[in-house]
Amino acid sequence: MRAALDDLVARRLADQAAIPAFTCYGADTALAVVSAAEEAGLPVILLVAPSAAEPRLIRTLRSIADAAAVPVCVQLDHAKDAALISMAIEHGVDAVLADGSHLPPDANAAFVREVGAFAATRGVVVEAELGSVPGDEDRAEAVEVSGKTDPAQIRPFLAASGAQLLACGVGNVHGRYRGAPALDWPRLARIRAEAGTVPLVLHGASGLPPSDLRRCGAVGVGKVNVNTELRTAMLETLEAGVGPARASGEDMLALTRAVLDKATGVARTVLETLGG
Repeated sequence: MRAALDDLVARRLADQAAIPAFTCYGADTALAVVSAAEEAGLPVILLVAPSAAEPRLIRTLRSIADAAAVPVCVQLDHAKDAALISMAIEHGVDAVLADGSHLPPDANAAFVREVGAFAATRGVVVEAELGSVPGDEDRAEAVEVSGKTDPAQIRPFLAASGAQLLACGVGNVHGRYRGAPALDWPRLARIRAEAGTVPLVLHGASGLPPSDLRRCGAVGVGKVNVNTELRTAMLETLEAGVGPARASGEDMLALTRAVLDKATGVARTVLETLGG
């Protein structure tokens, strides 16, 4: 069943837990993620990357969410273009990340506010990002930490933007961490205090230790984004399975099942770790 992002996050935070959001480049990944969520009895978010966003995929993910036995939200991730956001809303996403983090704070807030004015008429929830999270969402390159969010900017930004969730930079990166990850928990605490009732979002969760993930809900992080960890596991399983699949008469069904079973297992572990 489909559900609103802000409602899902509020319910998870009430239990001092966070909800994971998994990037889905196709229906197969979405089915694996939803299967894991149904097994765990927990809600989940299906993310659409801007690089993959097109009407058929959005409608397919929406259909998968509608048929799920647990609450599922479909969100357009890291969208910097108003036209792309408009298209995604027209075709059925439940939430968008209006990403103006590359802009000065005032321009970022204006972009989020513009998106929010349209999104509100369609019941779509708007997430924003303040302070950059380095790296590429679609690639697994090792990245240096940079662009941490300034807590002093939080209140004026939220007041000007009207964002319903806020992604921040506290030592997290997209892709792979160069060296051991070290989240800036004191900075996150200051951001949490300045954000008031607005839930926080942590991008770049792949590679973080389970102890960090378990801590998220207790410190006001209600949503955690996962991409690299899921993608890497699927690609490694695919790579290992191609030879046996060819040897057994090009058994695509067995190969596909192995990849999706791996994805389901990764998603289940993340769900249970964040589950509180």
